[in-house]
Amino acid sequence: MSGAVPARSTRVRHIPRGPRPENVPLFVGRACALVGLLDIAAGVFPRFRHSRMHALAEVLPGAFGPFAAALSLSAGVLLLLLAHGLKRRKRRAWRAAVALLPLGAVAQFTYRHSLLGTVISLALLVPLLRHRAEFAALPDPRSRWRALANFVLMAAGSLTLGLFVVNAHPHRMLGDPSLADRITHVLYGLFGVEGPVGYRGNTTWTVAFSLGALGLLTAVTTIYLAFRPEHPAASLTEDDEVRLRALLARHGGRDSLGHFALRRDKAVVFSPSGKAAVTYRVVSGVMLASGDPIGDVEAWPGAIERFMDEARAHSWTPAVMGCSETGGEVWTRETGLDALELGDEAVVDVADFSLAGRAMRNVRQMVKRIERAGYETRVRRVADLSDAELDRVRRAADAWRGTDTERGFSMALGRVGDPSDGDCLIATAHKQDAEPGEYGDLKAVLHFVPWGTDGASLDLMRRDRTADPGMNELLIVAALQAAPKLGVARVSLNFAMFRAALARGEKIGAGPVLRAWRGLLVFLSRWFQIESLYKFNAKFRPRWEPRFVVYRRSADLPRIGFAAMQAEGFVTVPLPRFLRHRRPARRPCAHQVPARAV
Repeated sequence: MSGAVPARSTRVRHIPRGPRPENVPLFVGRACALVGLLDIAAGVFPRFRHSRMHALAEVLPGAFGPFAAALSLSAGVLLLLLAHGLKRRKRRAWRAAVALLPLGAVAQFTYRHSLLGTVISLALLVPLLRHRAEFAALPDPRSRWRALANFVLMAAGSLTLGLFVVNAHPHRMLGDPSLADRITHVLYGLFGVEGPVGYRGNTTWTVAFSLGALGLLTAVTTIYLAFRPEHPAASLTEDDEVRLRALLARHGGRDSLGHFALRRDKAVVFSPSGKAAVTYRVVSGVMLASGDPIGDVEAWPGAIERFMDEARAHSWTPAVMGCSETGGEVWTRETGLDALELGDEAVVDVADFSLAGRAMRNVRQMVKRIERAGYETRVRRVADLSDAELDRVRRAADAWRGTDTERGFSMALGRVGDPSDGDCLIATAHKQDAEPGEYGDLKAVLHFVPWGTDGASLDLMRRDRTADPGMNELLIVAALQAAPKLGVARVSLNFAMFRAALARGEKIGAGPVLRAWRGLLVFLSRWFQIESLYKFNAKFRPRWEPRFVVYRRSADLPRIGFAAMQAEGFVTVPLPRFLRHRRPARRPCAHQVPARAV
């Protein structure tokens, strides 16, 4: 937390105030989405072609006949799929749109002989070609699992649109087919096979061509995604980890979240000098960094500039979660981004901690009660545990997690007992007189990562659900009491989101707005533990260090919040177990920085 903010460089350089101009990509993306929706409507609903919107539809890509209805649907669906990529300035979306719009113009001239429609279709190419430099963003990380997702979504969309197509001609339908017959007709039609529903006149061919086009689009896009080159999400390489550990060895005491940069599902960019780095993960198009940059504060601007360059190159939304006040000042000054206080980190100074006094009575009584129940605690470095005990701790921590997904990103390491993390702390609770279970007498585990040479940051808390309440309080007190012998002078506990609002909102004199805001936070605490974490941390009488979120503009905050919830594991869409990709266990680096001696 210490350290002066680096002075502004005297070198004259451009300080970006956000992404490159977005007016053209936004306009083109929205225009393509609108054209796509109108094309779909024109291909699906026959009445639409005779409504007041017909004049507008006449100058859109696509022709309206048995074969042209399929073209209209195809163009509409593809333009809708491309719209988001165009808004994000993706190069491949631009190439696809440039190829698709002339095809629509050809369809206009060939099937409907509409010169005006052809001109308007080609006119959409003007901003695309004129501003092609704006569409230079590189692809996002991807894997072939996206082919499966595309198949599911496209199949569902095709089935829905297909039902509209089948039901859009009630006056030409033969008889009164049941819903099951109509669904069967759609499913057969997606595979190019005639179904049980019949129509009079050319409507049979119109429906058949439309359903066949939807099925073909689903197949073609899925095959393309399945066989295109894979671009896996960036991860921390062994060389990156060695370099980061070297920076943490010299500057790790600056930020309590520094060690969490060693999560191996993060990527990293280094400053040109190599003296600073920013780690991040890309989630739903958001380039999400956490904590302060690692390394020499004087080199932070170089790492931040590399981070912003990477965000611009891929058209990712840049964001930082949980940076300190010093980090927020540097980020906002160097990039023109804004910062918003997100909450507070609870930090306990070991020298000032004591169970004596009225304020600590509840914690003191709880700890004494649990100790009388036969529990004992042990606080050690990971390197001091035997292999058998470390394996037991790992298995217990995994079994007691309570969810299928490991939660945490900005303040979680994501592993326990790795050979390279020998200087981490493990506090365990044991009950000797209990019947030995799968994990022996182990009842609770706390894991701390190093914070420089004299600190520790809480990583995870796990306990046996059958153990007595108060295991976490017991182990935190045990860790704080054992800290001096381990050379630890300060301990960072949990992060309390919106702590200031919760604290001020319950005081006498709080205004109606503040009370309403606190009420909303208390309501949300049913799912996100906002209030409970604050009250739990407050038991230990910590000092509160503010943490900030750094963002580009206010409109990005919902997207950043959703991406952060995904990264932290609160929002997940897991694949079925048999489809999950299992990564092989990673061996420790051959040239690890040696564990710090106590």
